[in-house]
Amino acid sequence: MITHGTHPHATVRSWLGVAAITASLFAFLTTELMPVGLLTPMSTSLRISVGAAGLMVTLYGVSAGLGVPFIVAWTRRVNRRVLLSTLLAILTLGNTITAISPNYPLVLTTRLIMGFASGVFWAIGVSMAMRLVAERHASRAAAIVMSGISIAAVVGIPVGTLLESLTGWRTTFLIWAGLSVLVFLAVVTVIPSLPSTNAVSVREVFGLPLKNVPLRLVLFTVVLFVLGHFGAYTFVRPYLEHSAATTPFFITAALMAYGAGGAAGNFVAGHTVTRNPRGSFIVGCAGLVTSLLLLLTIAHGQAGSIIALAVWGVSFGVVQLSQITMTQAAAPDTFEAAMSLNTMAYNTSIALGALFGGLFADHLGVTSVVWFGVTLTAASLLLTVGTRRRSSRALPGDTPAPTRTQPAGRA
Repeated sequence: MITHGTHPHATVRSWLGVAAITASLFAFLTTELMPVGLLTPMSTSLRISVGAAGLMVTLYGVSAGLGVPFIVAWTRRVNRRVLLSTLLAILTLGNTITAISPNYPLVLTTRLIMGFASGVFWAIGVSMAMRLVAERHASRAAAIVMSGISIAAVVGIPVGTLLESLTGWRTTFLIWAGLSVLVFLAVVTVIPSLPSTNAVSVREVFGLPLKNVPLRLVLFTVVLFVLGHFGAYTFVRPYLEHSAATTPFFITAALMAYGAGGAAGNFVAGHTVTRNPRGSFIVGCAGLVTSLLLLLTIAHGQAGSIIALAVWGVSFGVVQLSQITMTQAAAPDTFEAAMSLNTMAYNTSIALGALFGGLFADHLGVTSVVWFGVTLTAASLLLTVGTRRRSSRALPGDTPAPTRTQPAGRA
């Protein structure tokens, strides 16, 4: 079980550590999703189809998802500061190789390796932040770290898109390599030693959803909404180019509207998930369905596109923090292990969403990808609404899930 202790470092340094972990999330997420904003120019430069370019997101997600439970278990005795520093070094090298890669196969191979590092970060990052601060501030620390998702959407991906229009996609990845170095230095400087004593073997990790019904239901809902969300989001640029009068600067503005909405959604969810994570997830998931329908109906002009993406961002901000809190509530004593499973489900679904979206885009057109998103996010919503009684009842031998989020602490 994760427990809190008294940390010898000052409160200011603790929160600087939380900020460094948030910056790490920003670096990992923007690297993972950068091809979303650069999909068209990268596919042209590398002489591949838009659907094939989506594989840059797919393979990244495959390795991040499938590898994380094993790597987290194998590194369960490694100091978490050392592990995070190593992951950032891999990210830096991977962005550099991507920037100078002469061909598409090398880009795919590099992103496959980078995905392993990204997956491990998602499994350990939130729990690291929660360990740095006093127990009463643990949920706030988690919310701050997850705000890195919104920052990536508001700043990272749009800025990457803008940089590409000014300098080219290779320079954009090179700049992100430099950013990764800065985050690495911040982690080494401000995060104290965080020994890992929450040792969970691979066998125990995979055994969690078999005996923990609430966790199993959370993982199912995660798979469905991530498939739908990222299946559509990966191809948002080609969709906007197809349905509305667009320029690279408008694409940047639209992605910033999405990101600003995500920041707002994350802020709102930070105040609601502690009281009712499931209710927050339901509202956010309903918003995802609505926003995608808006994209289909009013996004034929620039104003409609901005509105649809802003609603989409708000909804995703709420859903993202809610599902993290639901995972913690379902397995408070094995949060890092549960997060490794969450990461596996999440990133594998990103990969499959991008893969299926690419198939739809290449064979049925980009509009069909949005309908794919509507169907899967609606399925996640219906599953959550329809399993209230089951999710509150544990099987014999289960670890009961608390009705409120319990802050995790120090390992």
